[in-house]
Amino acid sequence: MLYFSKLKIISVVIFTLLLSYFSLSNFTKIDDDFFKKNINLGLDLQGGSYLLLEIDNSPVLEQQIQNKLIQIKKFLKEKKIPYKNFNIIDDKKISFEINNEFIDSTSNLLKGKDSEINPYYDQFKTNQFELLVVGNRFELTYSRYGLIQLKSSSQNQAIEIVRRRVDEIGTNEPNILKRGNDRILVELPGLDNPDRIKSLLGKTANLTFRFVTQNEEESFGTERLSFLDGSDESIVSKRIILSGDNLIDAQPRMDSESNQTVVTFNLDRVGAKKFARATTTGVGKKLAIILDGKIISAPNIVEPIVGGSGQITGDFTFQSATDLALLLRSGALPAPMKIIEERTVGPDLGQDSINAGILSLIIGFTLVVLFMFVKYKIFGLIANITLISNLLLLLGVLTLFEATLTLPGIAGIILTVGMAVDANVLIYERIKEEIKNENNKILAFDSGYVKSRSTILDANITTLIAAIILFLLGSGPVKGFALTLGVGILSTLFSVYFIARLMTAQYVIKNKDKEKLI
Repeated sequence: MLYFSKLKIISVVIFTLLLSYFSLSNFTKIDDDFFKKNINLGLDLQGGSYLLLEIDNSPVLEQQIQNKLIQIKKFLKEKKIPYKNFNIIDDKKISFEINNEFIDSTSNLLKGKDSEINPYYDQFKTNQFELLVVGNRFELTYSRYGLIQLKSSSQNQAIEIVRRRVDEIGTNEPNILKRGNDRILVELPGLDNPDRIKSLLGKTANLTFRFVTQNEEESFGTERLSFLDGSDESIVSKRIILSGDNLIDAQPRMDSESNQTVVTFNLDRVGAKKFARATTTGVGKKLAIILDGKIISAPNIVEPIVGGSGQITGDFTFQSATDLALLLRSGALPAPMKIIEERTVGPDLGQDSINAGILSLIIGFTLVVLFMFVKYKIFGLIANITLISNLLLLLGVLTLFEATLTLPGIAGIILTVGMAVDANVLIYERIKEEIKNENNKILAFDSGYVKSRSTILDANITTLIAAIILFLLGSGPVKGFALTLGVGILSTLFSVYFIARLMTAQYVIKNKDKEKLI
């Protein structure tokens, strides 16, 4: 029936007013501690920077091959299988030889679903490494899907590190997405000068602590590295005393004694023990602090450092010290990355898009309002009030979740306007048919709402399914369109069957004796 209980009326009014308040917070600048959320504008609306990064997985592949070689050696030793001539060919292939009597048993251990050392991927029906046996020589190379897994893992790690670095800078609503197996898309709305973020994203931030040797020439176990400022070179040991993995915090500070900017760091429990042991045995030696193959500084160890903390000195400005601390806190990238595409979208383009979207919304909204009022008079007015409420509900939900609005998102809102009116038109036309066969106007209006429900639900649910699929499978602007369309469908159903029906019921009950209501 058209009857609404007082509890339902109060609930509908409170819910509508609350979401309308959230919606209006986007258009008014009021100091409000209760609600501070707003709809964010996407890259295409407010401008910003677009970066496409490509991961160089060669170092990761080389490192994984070396790790696998060590694992296989240990594995064969445990199985008491004699081996010889272990080597890595072209940084991509592991080669070794086995005595003839162990060829079959070793081959069985390195392939098949039950292999302990060569994992099997059920979804791909293949092992991590492909095995080739030529005589008594075994060769292991990454399988196609082994490489896919390696790249996917590297990409996931890189995305997490990139996200940490971008979040540390405070960029509003960054969009960080996968592109293939070795690329990452970074969209930074509102960022007009991407130079700083580019320098941060381009650094691997692989931090190591190693002793400086007294040798004047490179030898086995040492290498020559230059200082970050290019002023000098030193021969350092390849043995890593401590890595950035053991850092738990890093902050820029002003050293009160030297009046220089430094970066202080704190180590985890394991790192503190390693650092204490190294500085205790290395008193009098120089400890090189190396970032991405460049020596930042190489201070003398005057006394053991046992507190699990220290500082990195260098010719830092406060900005460079802040960036270094940020890189160390966020962690090292699993592989180097380079920027292969860069675009900067100016705010003028965004404002033009906003103006065009708002103009089209105003024109469409005005034409719909005029049509409904001319066609259905007072009920057209109710439909128009419902339409405004629907838009406020939609914007309120988007504001509540701090959604990012893009140009396709505005298109979704405009489409919602048409769908909302369509539901009211179906209901009113059905009511006209019911009035011809029913003298009781209240029953006729109620039947109009009930009998048109299935048609309206079918139309909206099928569209909602399409919106959900677009949201799950799409990316970027497509997701923005799907989100506003999906939320718009739900707000349309609520506004039609609660707000419009409530106002219609109140009017019909008070004017049931009129000869012609609609």
